[in-house]
Amino acid sequence: MIIDDFITRYMRYKTRQYFSLPGMTEACPPETPDGPVHLYIHIPFCSQLCPYCSFHRVLFHEQQAKVYFGALRKELGMYKERGFEFSSVYIGGGTPTILMDELLKTLLVIQEMFSPGEISVETNPDRLTRDILSSLASMGVKRVSVGIQTFDDDLLRAIGRYDKYGSAEQLKTRLIEAQGIVDTLNADMIFNFPAQDRGMLERDLDILEEIAPDQITFYPLMISDFTRTKMQSIMGMGEKGKERLFYSIISSRLEGSYEPASAWCFSRSPATSSPATSSPATKKMIDEYIVNSQEYVGIGSGAFGLVGSSIYTNTFSLEEYVTRIDQGLLPLSFQRQFSARELARYAFLMDLFGMRMDPRIFRERHGRGIWQMLGPETLFFMIIGGIRMDSGVLRLTDAGRYYWVIMMREFFIGVDNFRDYNRRAAGIDVE
Repeated sequence: MIIDDFITRYMRYKTRQYFSLPGMTEACPPETPDGPVHLYIHIPFCSQLCPYCSFHRVLFHEQQAKVYFGALRKELGMYKERGFEFSSVYIGGGTPTILMDELLKTLLVIQEMFSPGEISVETNPDRLTRDILSSLASMGVKRVSVGIQTFDDDLLRAIGRYDKYGSAEQLKTRLIEAQGIVDTLNADMIFNFPAQDRGMLERDLDILEEIAPDQITFYPLMISDFTRTKMQSIMGMGEKGKERLFYSIISSRLEGSYEPASAWCFSRSPATSSPATSSPATKKMIDEYIVNSQEYVGIGSGAFGLVGSSIYTNTFSLEEYVTRIDQGLLPLSFQRQFSARELARYAFLMDLFGMRMDPRIFRERHGRGIWQMLGPETLFFMIIGGIRMDSGVLRLTDAGRYYWVIMMREFFIGVDNFRDYNRRAAGIDVE
């Protein structure tokens, strides 16, 4: 627990440094990379806002969404004109499938301009229909990630998803009926709700074992500073140490049928997958596209990108986003220039979250070896048993997987805090 607390506090301190306005400058258009990079597209619209969510999202209005999708397609064209190429695409939200005609038009533009090898799309349970999934598959979508969160009816009511998306039994039925239409169907789950006990988690795992989706992503509950008070008023205070126990239960229950594709994402093992499964577990796309993407472009309001040595964000104001696009300008807001060591730390965090880091690739990417650039960090995690050297590659140990859950939890909370600040500055309610 002492080590867990130390890692938590250190990551909280570092993310506040990295994602704070004093370290940001006005963004400049990114330089065109030498080769293809990843593309993230943000769709902020939701029919109802969940109290725990700190992503950039707004209530759905059809006309506003149509205008927004039109601006997205123009922004895609701007990057094409600048010579960008995209090898893979992740479309997140919000609810990307909330206006299917517009999403399909956008996917068609993506295919015509960039012909990416992989496309992943997020959706919600009410959009998990055969017609929608078949339409997405026809546009080259290989992976669909659906937000389930939990199969416990009481928890679903507490977080406002029961009336919106249905009971646990309805969610289970939708997942079963959705299988086999796209290459990878991922079930997004959350663990460590304050009101969640071990029995609730075990029942979630029982249902998942029965459904056997292609992939399961189990996030720890991540609450920004702005949403913490509201969540505590709904569910109370969480029990310290429960997160580690729950993560251990999840890992042990999924072991054998699933393999870790990241510290918190589990893909079906080849031995337990159907013959139609097209790729090994560790090669499938995951929600954390930043793990496998050294550089990525973010388009849409509030989207983040990392190109070269700078991370940047688009404006969080939907009105400003559309206006700038109509003026022929990229809708950039802030950027932060990272030092060589900061970029190396970022690679260390992301690569090992994906279970492994090759020191040879690290040296090629950063110009110096990992011991030269990150000696103290590497030594620390080796001493506490978080990483080990195996056949010339650094790998996460079983203990290290939970250490990386802690670090990624704090990383994303830091990003969420930055999102919330910008949403408030843009006049968007975050309460």
